[in-house]
Amino acid sequence: MAAYPADLTRALFVTGLRNAHAVEQQALALMDRQLDRLVNYPEVSDHLRMHRGETEGQITRIEQILDQLQESHSGLKDTALSIMGNLAALGHSFAEDEILKNSFANYAFENFEVASYRSLLTVAEAGNFTFATPLLQTSLREEEAMASWVLENVPTLTLKYLSLKASDQTAGR
Repeated sequence: MAAYPADLTRALFVTGLRNAHAVEQQALALMDRQLDRLVNYPEVSDHLRMHRGETEGQITRIEQILDQLQESHSGLKDTALSIMGNLAALGHSFAEDEILKNSFANYAFENFEVASYRSLLTVAEAGNFTFATPLLQTSLREEEAMASWVLENVPTLTLKYLSLKASDQTAGR
């Protein structure tokens, strides 16, 4: 890999970590709103609760890396993206097929996080921030697993939605 100026890689790494921290705060807000509304899909609730715990761990890992760099997360970014997460979840709550829309959005969001962690790992390697690699790899694996679970469960959720709808039950959430 080519050598890059240390100040450039450090600046990009810190910015990426702050962005990832804010995105994880947004993820918590999205999951919390979904968990507040899930009624007929305990399998989704269970998995979201599990991933919520992972997300809290991801935030802690990012903060550990920032601490080692003697940096902090961006409270402004955290707040802004948390609000956006709440608004995004609220937007789907008006949809009749809320569970499906949330699943599609969750899949997209998880893949965004996967790309973010892959980018952070690339910058960590380019800037020789090797202390961060195991922490970022753990977060990456968790996001990949969640994205995979969401995608694998879209057909099941869709059929369950159809079944509930066909029997005149509340199907959307």
